[in-house]
Amino acid sequence: MDNEQRPNSALKCFLGFLLAIGILVTLCDAYCFFEPDSPQKSTQGCIQDGKLYLYGATWIKDCHSCTCGKEGIGCCSTFSRPAGFDEKKCKLIFHKESCSYSVVQKANPSKTCPFTAMVG
Repeated sequence: MDNEQRPNSALKCFLGFLLAIGILVTLCDAYCFFEPDSPQKSTQGCIQDGKLYLYGATWIKDCHSCTCGKEGIGCCSTFSRPAGFDEKKCKLIFHKESCSYSVVQKANPSKTCPFTAMVG
């Protein structure tokens, strides 16, 4: 009987591990986008807002971390958005200076609201 229980508990442990990894991947997923090379393509790198970035260069623009590659510019958000809060009583405020959000009460924005997750 003891041998029959071991595979069952090992399977439960493995399924619990898969669930935890699935949740972690979902919560850590960043918002990304890609800008293909422009018609005024440079042989040295990428051009964004009139500025040349050499291949392999990385920089921050509008709260996104960007990288120049031979195919174009790839950018991903550097911030996460709170989720799982009372949307009737609370609202999100984005702080561009720090690339972060706060969740505050609509009736009294000086008070914060609890939330249960961070997304993207």
